[in-house]
Amino acid sequence: MDRLWRLNYKKSTDFNLSVRKNIYLASDFHLGVPSYEKSLEREKRIVEWLDIIKKDATEIYLVGDVFDFWFEYRHAIPKGFVRLQGKIAELTDQGIIVHLFKGNHDMWMFDYLPQELGIELHADMVTKTFFGKKYLIGHGDGNGPGDVKYKVLKKIFRNSFCQWMFARIHPNFGIGIASYFSKSSRAATGNEDSLFKGVENERLYHFCQEYIKNEPVDCFIFGHRHLPLDIQVAESSRYINLGEWLSQNTFLRISEEGLDLFQFEAGQFSPYTTINNR
Repeated sequence: MDRLWRLNYKKSTDFNLSVRKNIYLASDFHLGVPSYEKSLEREKRIVEWLDIIKKDATEIYLVGDVFDFWFEYRHAIPKGFVRLQGKIAELTDQGIIVHLFKGNHDMWMFDYLPQELGIELHADMVTKTFFGKKYLIGHGDGNGPGDVKYKVLKKIFRNSFCQWMFARIHPNFGIGIASYFSKSSRAATGNEDSLFKGVENERLYHFCQEYIKNEPVDCFIFGHRHLPLDIQVAESSRYINLGEWLSQNTFLRISEEGLDLFQFEAGQFSPYTTINNR
């Protein structure tokens, strides 16, 4: 389809730059599913990726659903994921800015991770300027037309009173039951909703089209869809989806040269070609 763009890939794989200047973005790690063993394997892969990109990264954006479930009690958090947390703390200690977005699976993050790891936590979309271009970045859940049921649930889940009520449940029960329902959702397991069915069925594409009517944006970057996409929204605007790490391991690099979408496999970065209907 002529509305779909291919990313302008750079052939070089030299990430050992002496000056940190690149921005990296990834989303939808869904740590915690489908099993402890698979999640641990994925976590180690993510940590390996972070260890490589720290050599030339000035900022790293983890754009939602890093954890398949997360709820912070005042004195308790979900166990596990210590390798990732330790690596993020190492990165921020080195002066790399790490941004973490709340997704639909881990929206109940509060002050623990910012305090302990030094991350910048975002509940909603943020606007950033990189190399003279304006970007709108967010997880993407609940944006665009339709999906009314989830939009109502999202308001309930983000309501402070509802969060206070859930916190009254003992962590052994609360985390257990919430994790069970999280694992059974579409975002964790993947199904036909994660397939590309044309731009006319892409809610985030329609969201971008409506958004630029009031405010110009050079590039929209979202996660949530579990599908790497690069779609032309207007003559000077595009929508990129970051994909996921359950199987694809895709991430975006923003540099002075432009945008590059890569896939991480066996410690190597290879250019990833987005969907093309031509």
